[in-house]
Amino acid sequence: MGVVVSLDEGKKESASIRALMDLTRADMGRVNELILSKAGSNVEMIPQIANHLVSSGGKRLRPMLTLASAQQFGYRGDGHVKLATSVEFMHTATLLHDDVVDESGMRRGKTTARMIWGNQASVLVGDFLLGQAFRMMVDVGSLDALDVLSTAACVIAEGEVMQLAAAKNLETTEDDYLAVIRAKTAALFSAAAEVGPIVADAGKPERAALRSYGTNLGLAFQLVDDALDYGGSSADLGKNVGDDFREGKVTLPVLLAYRRGTTNERAFWKRAIESGETTDAALDKAIGLMTRTGALADTIQRARHFGGIARDALAPLRETPQKAAMLDVIDFCVSRVN
Repeated sequence: MGVVVSLDEGKKESASIRALMDLTRADMGRVNELILSKAGSNVEMIPQIANHLVSSGGKRLRPMLTLASAQQFGYRGDGHVKLATSVEFMHTATLLHDDVVDESGMRRGKTTARMIWGNQASVLVGDFLLGQAFRMMVDVGSLDALDVLSTAACVIAEGEVMQLAAAKNLETTEDDYLAVIRAKTAALFSAAAEVGPIVADAGKPERAALRSYGTNLGLAFQLVDDALDYGGSSADLGKNVGDDFREGKVTLPVLLAYRRGTTNERAFWKRAIESGETTDAALDKAIGLMTRTGALADTIQRARHFGGIARDALAPLRETPQKAAMLDVIDFCVSRVN
């Protein structure tokens, strides 16, 4: 059973990150070289696992935002390349750790590292990448950038624990759920965007603008992911459609459908999420209930709301190709639903 109308409304077919990719292409070439260099180790398993995930086809949106936000303020140097690589290593480490916690079998269309090398190796290589990320931050020599990224690392870990504490809890409030994704997802988007103006010696208002942009872009990005798990495709999502459901994750579409459902429908959600009755037939029923209650459409509407805040955050900045590209990213994130 698929979702057509509720996720298609307002889609911008032209939304693309092509401009961002073009503007950061040369610097991303340097980032990719640094990734390969810093993922190297005499311990054979470390580069094997790191390269498995690094080469798996992610768009590397976060490091591109670091590069573009530094370019926005005329930065010349190589500090933004090191910070962008640090951001990507932090993201990669969290993916390795997430897959262990979630017991995931697929990531970006490939078998997860934990399924090949085991949970212990995945966690430890994630720790290695975090260590390399912090070494590069130190190399840049900016205490402010180090503060922003190290704080983000702590917040992300807190978000993981918050999510674990709320696992399978259908009484989670929407505010509580937004707090989880603000920590788990938005914190790194925010830090990635803010360290650009920091390394470019921009002022506090510029830093605040990029920080707000990144936070709200991250919230929009995650909410769209929540909806895609029930109405997208594996190519859009980077994992199997329905994985969140099968893992019993309490995401916003689930919370909205549960709260808006009848007594019998809430009983269904309890059997599915709390007791693990997540067959293919149950997934079809879940999608049907989300569609009937407007849970998917409203999740996308929430995403558009945060996308609008991200857009307004950049409004005071001078008009540049980089600013235009970062605005395009908002449309791209929301338009992934189809």
